Amino acid sequence: MKLKITCLLFISLLFICFTHVLAQPLSKKTVFTHADTLRGSNGPGRNWWDVTKYDLHVKFNIEDSTISGFNNIAFKVLNSGEKIQVDLQEPLLIDSIYLSYSITKGTGRSEKIEKFTREGNAYFIRDMHLDRGTHGVLTVYYHGKPTIAVRPPWDGGLIWTKDKSNSPWVSIACQGLGASVWYPCKDIQSDEPDSAEMHITCPDTLVCVGNGRLRGKIINGDGTATYDWAVVNPINNYCIIPYIGKYVHFGEIFKGEKGDLTMDYWVLDSNLDKAKKQFQDAPRMMKTFEYWFGPYPFYEDGYKLVDAPHLGMEHQSATAYGNGYQNGYHGTDLSGSGWGLKWDFIIVHESGHEWFGNNITSKDLADMWIHESFTNYSETLFTEYYYGKAAADAYVIGTRKRIVNDVPTIAPYGVNKEGSGDMYYKGGNMLHTIRQAINNDDLFRNILRGLNKIFYHQTVTTKQIENYISTQSKIDFSKVFDQYLRTTQIPVLEYKQNGYQLQYRYTNCVAGFKLPLKIIFKGQRWIKPSEVWQTLNLYPEGDNTFSVDPNFYINTKKVD
Repeated sequence: MKLKITCLLFISLLFICFTHVLAQPLSKKTVFTHADTLRGSNGPGRNWWDVTKYDLHVKFNIEDSTISGFNNIAFKVLNSGEKIQVDLQEPLLIDSIYLSYSITKGTGRSEKIEKFTREGNAYFIRDMHLDRGTHGVLTVYYHGKPTIAVRPPWDGGLIWTKDKSNSPWVSIACQGLGASVWYPCKDIQSDEPDSAEMHITCPDTLVCVGNGRLRGKIINGDGTATYDWAVVNPINNYCIIPYIGKYVHFGEIFKGEKGDLTMDYWVLDSNLDKAKKQFQDAPRMMKTFEYWFGPYPFYEDGYKLVDAPHLGMEHQSATAYGNGYQNGYHGTDLSGSGWGLKWDFIIVHESGHEWFGNNITSKDLADMWIHESFTNYSETLFTEYYYGKAAADAYVIGTRKRIVNDVPTIAPYGVNKEGSGDMYYKGGNMLHTIRQAINNDDLFRNILRGLNKIFYHQTVTTKQIENYISTQSKIDFSKVFDQYLRTTQIPVLEYKQNGYQLQYRYTNCVAGFKLPLKIIFKGQRWIKPSEVWQTLNLYPEGDNTFSVDPNFYINTKKVD
């Protein structure tokens, strides 16, 4: 009996783990502080200046798990302002700050900032008096022993570990927690630098891999080497990540919609043979997503998969891979349909973020469904592309058992909070439902491609995405988005059946909810339910059983 109880407990914990396997680390917080507002809002220390480039120089000291360096933060002044907020999380410390700037019609200046103050994880420089049109560079020197991730990638921070051969292996995972956990920056999603450089110094026995292109390597002569990586496209702060370890490289050229795309693979030397086999899913992924979403958004920076000391993350042009070189999610099909074992979950899911998350980025963490719902649905689209629509339907419907409906998918704004982990499975099923209602796969595909074209390299709000889908489909989905993103209620179609007569209405829904439905009742047909009872009369002959197409994520209830 004890063994049986132990097994049941283990199975329950395993289910909970997989149910929340992709949930973000900040989703459970309900009480907000001044620090949350400083971190999550576009306040007076942020809203008047725009970051144009990060030029980051950091030395990783593996012996004592410390880092030191500086960041050149290039910016332009949008409106006159006096206070600048620079974010750097404790226990890291800013040593000094220098400001150089030029005015459009004037001479340049350079000065050391003699006074700055700290409020928790935010530093403030006051009395700046910079006019609109000014271009400047803040050079921020810092050092310290950064927060160590306990359970990456869900718990953010630095990862200091060793590979199987006992060689050092270092990286970072900081989505949600923020890039300021390891470098000083303007840590808000709405302001992406237009480009970025990383100059990473590490032991010369190791290799550093970063975002974009490798521009050079310098042997410093003191047992260290400095690797210079650069991206020429806009990039979100949390996506700027180095990987340090015993890396080797192989690659290929993908003939894509915009020409030749370099696809590079950086793996630990011990994983080379496995990677050459498993990473065959990468060009398959690229072919699928260019079909559905449009051209890969970062041809200039290339595409990379990089062995990571954690499960995975969508680091732009340098996707973190830690799935153990097996199909599914660590060998498990999250849908239970069997189709999830036909492909490598991390290659497909994390790469899908290059379009939704990296190309199109939510301005506020509260709108992370834009990243995760579309990317979750990319798994279904990948399955459909290679295994057919029936397989894809089975996959997405199978994931519904992981929806918990605990809190709304969209969280409060301005406090650096993510909504429910349902942004994955519920969000994917919402998009699948919207696709059914559109009832035109060519149009649906054009909407997905249109999103990536219209909002190319932009930060966006939920309303922008909602309005685009409604406008392009010519169906008002506003109440559908309200239902699935802003409540935990799943709409119920109540129905009464009397032979050839069917009565139906929506309940458990927001006011004005009118999702069209495909039903099976004496054949397939469409109905347009509302909160008011409606009646469908048909000839009494034939099969009078009733059901709703299971591809619609709703519940049904027969009433007297």
